[in-house]
Amino acid sequence: MASKKSSDTYTAAHAALGGRTFKTGQSRCYVGYKKHTLRMWLPTVHPSVTLVPLVSWITPANVAEGGLLLPSLRWCRRHLGWWPGIVVADMGYLSAPGKQAAREGLQTAVVTKLRADMKLVSPYVSAATVECPQGQRLEWWEYEPESGQQWFRVPADPELCAHCWQAADCPGHFGYAAETHETLLGLLPLASRVAQRLLRQVRPWIEPAQSFEKNQLGLGQMFFNSLRLTWQMSLWTDSAVLLRTMAWLDMPKETHLLAGLQSRQMELDLAVEKMFG
Repeated sequence: MASKKSSDTYTAAHAALGGRTFKTGQSRCYVGYKKHTLRMWLPTVHPSVTLVPLVSWITPANVAEGGLLLPSLRWCRRHLGWWPGIVVADMGYLSAPGKQAAREGLQTAVVTKLRADMKLVSPYVSAATVECPQGQRLEWWEYEPESGQQWFRVPADPELCAHCWQAADCPGHFGYAAETHETLLGLLPLASRVAQRLLRQVRPWIEPAQSFEKNQLGLGQMFFNSLRLTWQMSLWTDSAVLLRTMAWLDMPKETHLLAGLQSRQMELDLAVEKMFG
């Protein structure tokens, strides 16, 4: 295998040398293909998070995943007449040109974490905090598509404005060009409560969704030396996920046999003024 890696000559058609996340006992590089999937979060009553595949790609292992996002969104627009307005992605989608193209051409926000070595730009003082030039914490207000400006404003109860020497001339809102930094100031600023919640609650489910395909469906235990066979297995994998989701949605909600006899707390609509007035 070492000679194959050095000569780039493989028995698997169109396979390439790719890198993966370092794990103990595994090689940092491998020869083969990669499956890239754009998934949609379904709001359901099922206790488990429900992610269903929208678009899947099978590529040689050395193809960067960041270049597949825009084609996936355009495929959704062309074939489904709809495409996601917000995409939560991993660090492989940090490309500023790709985020700018999604923002300007598709009005889609691509939310990713900030890489540790990336520098902050005004008004950011940390990845989740923005402040005015005098140190007052700001909140995201709105995005202005006509000018490409992100607007931040002073919150309802500011801490420093009453003591600021510029308070008399301060408009209370500040605009910054989104193209200055697509990760921090893109269509959905990183400091906004929406973006922070997405990174906390949605982003961690990317790896479990991939793990289901690799481990529970057994793809991690197979070696495919044919791109066509790999693509066929990818279709079966996505079909299995869709069938499982359909079974969850069609499953009747279980009701407890003694639900009618269980005690329930009553709500008392009493005004506080009447109770203590």
